[in-house]
Amino acid sequence: MENNNETVSRGKYLFAAFLAPFIWGFMSIPVRWIREYPAEDILYFRIVTALAVLWLYLLLFQRKMLRADIQKFKDLPRNRKIQQTGLTILASLLIFGNWFTYIYAVNHISIQSAALAYLTCPLITAAAAYFILKEELRPLQKLALLIAFGSVCLLAKGSLNDVLWAATIATCYAFYLIVQRISTGFNKLNQLVLQLSICALFVVPKLIYNHHDIPTDPIFWGTILLIAVVFTIIPLFLSMYALIGISSTTTGVLLYINPIIAFTLAATYFQEPVPFVKYVAYSIILMAIVLFNSSNFRQIRKH
Repeated sequence: MENNNETVSRGKYLFAAFLAPFIWGFMSIPVRWIREYPAEDILYFRIVTALAVLWLYLLLFQRKMLRADIQKFKDLPRNRKIQQTGLTILASLLIFGNWFTYIYAVNHISIQSAALAYLTCPLITAAAAYFILKEELRPLQKLALLIAFGSVCLLAKGSLNDVLWAATIATCYAFYLIVQRISTGFNKLNQLVLQLSICALFVVPKLIYNHHDIPTDPIFWGTILLIAVVFTIIPLFLSMYALIGISSTTTGVLLYINPIIAFTLAATYFQEPVPFVKYVAYSIILMAIVLFNSSNFRQIRKH
């Protein structure tokens, strides 16, 4: 019975880790609805709106949980307080850096560099988890990562500048996942609101001195609210929640779902021309995901 419960619990965390990049994969659709607005404004209003929604939710429905975490932090010894504060600030800087470099790459480098970032990210996450967190990798998982690496190399042929930007974007998010794995003991929703509050410290001054007019179009604000809730709060919370029960490496590898969906949308929904080599590369990545998680799938199927 205990094994059954463990498997169900693991399946729950695995599903959360799958759902986060699955949702992110569709983000290009609402972003296209407001593409005439500056990318920085979309990013800034996304953060501020997500923060406002989160604080409203916590103050209305989760005040007891919020107070409990504040008391828990107060009760920590001094060295643990410093460590937890440092991890929270670092996580905030990493997620803000990831969002900002991604937007910059899309606008000023190339869309391919941004897409390549989320193909590189799982490899960096796996390497960091292996060396920093000492997470174990089975031979089959190492083979899956090697296959994925080969596919990324196939897609990375071309501009060195694109590859360097992709690596920067990917490194920010990979280390964000590592920090989240280390930072435990507090409610993930409270941690998320704190991280977004720190991000807002960078954003609010930019909005105050912004030379662009504040948008008045209801479609803009409706889309920003959708992006803030469905494509920011929910997937970030799911990825943080998943790290309670599964490794950073597994969570990282499941990120490949994001570019696979984005690629599928580009080829079908947006009707963008796609070279044959990309179909091959993305098919190989999909095989690598299945291979990497084969033992997890077997365990869940048995029960």
